[in-house]
Amino acid sequence: MTLTERIAAARSNRPPVMAALIAALMLLPIAAIVFLAASSDFAAISHLAATVLPGAAARTFWLLLANALVTAIVGVTTAYLVATYEFPFRRLLSAALVLPLAMPIYLSAYAFGEFFDFTGPVQTLYRSLFGYTSAREYAFPDIRSLGGVVLVMASVLYPYVYLTARSVFAMQGRNAADVARTLGASRFRVLRAVQLPMARPAIVVGLTLVMMESLNDIGAVQYLGVNTLTFSIYETWLNRGDLAGAAQLSAIMLIFVLALIATERLARRNQRYATAGTAGEARRAVRQRLAGARGAAATLACILPVLVGFVIPAGVLFEFALKRLDDFFSERLLGALMTSITVAALAALCAIGFGLALAFAVRSRGTRASRGLARLATLGYGVPGTVLAIGVLIPLAALDNGFDGLMRATFGISTGLVLTGSGFAIVYACTVRFLAMAEGNIDSGFAKLSPNLDNAARTLGRTPGRALFSVLLPNMQPALATAALLVFIETLKELSATILLRPFNFNTLATLVYEDASRAQVESASVPAIIIIAAGLVPVLMVSRSMDRRA
Repeated sequence: MTLTERIAAARSNRPPVMAALIAALMLLPIAAIVFLAASSDFAAISHLAATVLPGAAARTFWLLLANALVTAIVGVTTAYLVATYEFPFRRLLSAALVLPLAMPIYLSAYAFGEFFDFTGPVQTLYRSLFGYTSAREYAFPDIRSLGGVVLVMASVLYPYVYLTARSVFAMQGRNAADVARTLGASRFRVLRAVQLPMARPAIVVGLTLVMMESLNDIGAVQYLGVNTLTFSIYETWLNRGDLAGAAQLSAIMLIFVLALIATERLARRNQRYATAGTAGEARRAVRQRLAGARGAAATLACILPVLVGFVIPAGVLFEFALKRLDDFFSERLLGALMTSITVAALAALCAIGFGLALAFAVRSRGTRASRGLARLATLGYGVPGTVLAIGVLIPLAALDNGFDGLMRATFGISTGLVLTGSGFAIVYACTVRFLAMAEGNIDSGFAKLSPNLDNAARTLGRTPGRALFSVLLPNMQPALATAALLVFIETLKELSATILLRPFNFNTLATLVYEDASRAQVESASVPAIIIIAAGLVPVLMVSRSMDRRA
């Protein structure tokens, strides 16, 4: 081994210090929750276990189970139809089926609450058709129930399953299905015995994302009156003033989330397949044409999820916003908009910086330690925002109090709450939660660049850092822009952590919507809601465009 090779080997064997520091910073909120939960008196959790926990845990379990079932049925069915058959408006609907991703769950809940209300269009039409004059004369399903929450969540979250299942169905091509058909299997049996088992790993990934997003929501469950574990943490902390009890509930939820992630990885273990020329077969595959009643049924099956998941809630909020056009220029809205943009931009900048450091450590070293640290640093995406807020508050409050005490003792001045009294805590929480998006996109961008670029720069005397900034980054602008955009928009929509960590008189668009909706003023909330939806459409349109390109 030459001297140059020995130096390179020694460098690759050194621990990635920067990646370790980032992982420690990202894991600090989780460690804080575990520490506070373990060091606190267990009397609080004993009381909660006897009163709050059983009902909240049961409602959460049934909510997750129902959401998983409904989203699996809707997502897999629509993905199979658009990937396998040709029917009227198929191409348009294949892109439109992604639109509900632009609708935050809490906004959909507010819209459906108005849509199915006594004075809403559905019950008004129902009374006019059957001649009823009051609510006492007829029975109507209550949207403010567990079933209502399932309707709202599943209608918004099914695209996670649709996207993962559609990509796999498209990549399968027709070979496996055609071979099964020649052996006498019906189309349903081919789907059940061949195509679904091959697509199972992708479907499990989609369902895991669905359940994580269901756990993260607090706006919809509170508005529709279903007390889940997430809402119990919020209530224990703010309404009862019991931070230790909230931390212990959060630790229980963390165990549940980790079990969910482990189950997802276990379900995908050894679930791999490969077919020769898969991509080419997918491009050459001819979809079976459905005409007449079958074509109309397929079109209707793909239209309904789009109507329920996007058109109806967006239409309700848009109609309200049209009546309040002056609010678009109100000082209150403009202030919340500027705050949202500032917080989202800072979170995107932090996530890009940390994600770039992690992805570059994996690329330049390729060691098990660097990959493990990158995976640990991105665990925050699976932590619900309410839980993450408690984990962020604990260390930041300790730092604030310690610094204030030091300044008082040394200079006789009080610094106040520098970290928790500003937007810093929200930026930190959103960076922890959405770092996985940034790191994943940047890592994908690195994967498209040949390692020979690094080697060529090194032979010309560039250090790894200089090679990164002078050679790699100029070729990765699309990946960096996509990562920044995704983190920016997700931070703009974030409610669970923001509502708990914001200081007084600190409003983002999401908290503005939450405040108005909590006071039953959904019409006032419609204006900032429309802005959030419009921002959410940007990545959705990017996904649709990317799917069209691949098609």
